[in-house]
Amino acid sequence: MAKIIALTNQKGGVGKTTTSINLAACLAVAEKRTLLLDLDPQGNASTGVGLAREKYADKNIYHALIGEIDISEAIYNTELPYFDVCPADSNLIGAEIELVSVIARESKLKNALATIQDKYDYIIIDCPPSLGLLTLNALNSANSFIVPLQTEYFAMEGLAQLLNTVRLVRGSLNPNLKMDGIVLTMFDARTSLHKQVCDEIRTHFSDKVFETIIPRNVKLSESPSFGKPIILYDIESKGSEAYLSLAKEVILKEREIVDAGDSENVATL
Repeated sequence: MAKIIALTNQKGGVGKTTTSINLAACLAVAEKRTLLLDLDPQGNASTGVGLAREKYADKNIYHALIGEIDISEAIYNTELPYFDVCPADSNLIGAEIELVSVIARESKLKNALATIQDKYDYIIIDCPPSLGLLTLNALNSANSFIVPLQTEYFAMEGLAQLLNTVRLVRGSLNPNLKMDGIVLTMFDARTSLHKQVCDEIRTHFSDKVFETIIPRNVKLSESPSFGKPIILYDIESKGSEAYLSLAKEVILKEREIVDAGDSENVATL
């Protein structure tokens, strides 16, 4: 069964979509069967991996959420082996309105993913920059979540609100939802402010912060316009190295959880 990871932060412009695309691509390069699910009506994760909007206009995550199609019909291959994408477009804006009166509206995505979860090792969900119904669906369906956080003070302001939403989701919908960690993004080593923010976040959240820090990198900014993850655009760039390192951390973290679970099972025998 796939591990479902939601990448979420209600603040826009923190590198969430960039992290979703490149983490998913790097997991695929490690030969992990990976699905990138675009849950943002802007659809940037979809075009960022090279999908033309006209290709998926009639079959995307919107149509799966409202029950018009099975989600398997809205999954497309990319040029990387092991890497698929379930795209989104602006129609997804209407989904939040259309689902308001639907019974168990918070579980629509969870129910849809249940039919394909055994086909993947990882499902990475790129959430919209809000804490609305779409993000609620993502957190309800996920095993864990990752918070991309820009290394600036304003980016930290919304973190408490996000974590409060997570507590509510745990209390009423998904008690097993775990926090994989915070990934620091857009880091500029030349700026003392960025270093101060990094230190404060690590002091406050300690082991919940990934060791990997994503730097500001021109190649990372350019790659979406070419419809390529950074490892296909410039594998030797600092951005590529960073996301390969982040993928390694995610895989190792999962192994540690599995090993810990096996130890507990042995201890109870």
